[in-house]
Amino acid sequence: MYENGVTVRRTPLLAVVASLILAVFAAPAAHSAPTAFVHPGVTVSQSQLDFARGKVQAGAQPWKSAYDQMMASSYASLSRTPKPRATVECGSYSNPNYGCTDEREDAIAAYTDALAWYITRDARYAQKSIEIMDAWSGTITSHTNSNAPLQTGWAGSSWPKAAEIIKYTYTGGWPNSGRFATMLRNVYLPVVIKGSNSNGNWELSMMEAAVGISVFLEDKASYDTAMAKFRTRTAAYVYLASDGDLPRTVPSQNLDTRDKIVNYWQGQSTFATGLTQETCRDFTHTGYGISAISHVAETSRIQGEDLYGTDVGERLRQALGFQSKYQLGTAVPTWLCGGSLNLGLGPVTEVGFNALHNRLGIAMTNTQALTLDNRPAGSNNLFVAWETLTHGDNPN
Repeated sequence: MYENGVTVRRTPLLAVVASLILAVFAAPAAHSAPTAFVHPGVTVSQSQLDFARGKVQAGAQPWKSAYDQMMASSYASLSRTPKPRATVECGSYSNPNYGCTDEREDAIAAYTDALAWYITRDARYAQKSIEIMDAWSGTITSHTNSNAPLQTGWAGSSWPKAAEIIKYTYTGGWPNSGRFATMLRNVYLPVVIKGSNSNGNWELSMMEAAVGISVFLEDKASYDTAMAKFRTRTAAYVYLASDGDLPRTVPSQNLDTRDKIVNYWQGQSTFATGLTQETCRDFTHTGYGISAISHVAETSRIQGEDLYGTDVGERLRQALGFQSKYQLGTAVPTWLCGGSLNLGLGPVTEVGFNALHNRLGIAMTNTQALTLDNRPAGSNNLFVAWETLTHGDNPN
């Protein structure tokens, strides 16, 4: 196990069969949904919210600057007008983009307003969050075009975070909460629960949405389905030396030869602990995958099953450390992505770093340096927002 070191594996052809057999038969054991779901319980818990609120009220750093950053953003504007559509059409690379940006940003705004409500106790923010959620739940019926599954996952990750805070902490009432739940069940869940055989960040984001929606709906069967797919995909997304000569795979992808696996890993044929399936594509998409892993792990912990001490946590730790090292400027060796990396990891380290380093006491030198350098972490304008505020050095 290496946070900052490198464990290298070169792949002989004869190892393919053994690796594929392991991929099929080393599937993670089924894990059950909690007997009773904890609310609010999607990525952030009430005790975490209380901690953040107390720090902001005390003017303590980095939480106060993180709060100020959030409140200065357009997402917190009380004059925001939601822009719902019945059909959101999202093509590859946002072409076409009919409602895609509007939906994602309205969902982040609803979450931002929910956080603002909790910290300030100003009911206007809760009402604005409700206004945005009601606008969409009364309008949207579907997502279409090639990026529809990913779009559904991104927006579907933010909606339940907002809804959990409002439903379970705002006492002013939310008459249309049932309609919002119906929207999640009928428009989002059937899409994301199917998963994806595209690049791994797609399925990880879709499982984040499926897990969060399942918590809000208190749907144990969907929660179990999503968590099982999440664990399989996480094992196939981040390489560990213990996996053997080849990375693990998702059986439905039929990556049954070495060449297929190397191609899927962006042409990378030398594998090192912490490398992800998209490292050689770019760090931005890799950051999406890492962020989704940390969000699901955090939701699972809140719901009573701590994955940070398991294979999931180890893969998250190594992925954070490997990517952070190069994001900080370490020279790229020639065996890695041809000696060139497209950086830009994004504001994605706070949740995993807090859980693994602060709670479990694991040394994470590079991840720590990058996390501190990036504070306060803002939003990636897709599905990540304000995690220095909610998770920075948060012991809860």
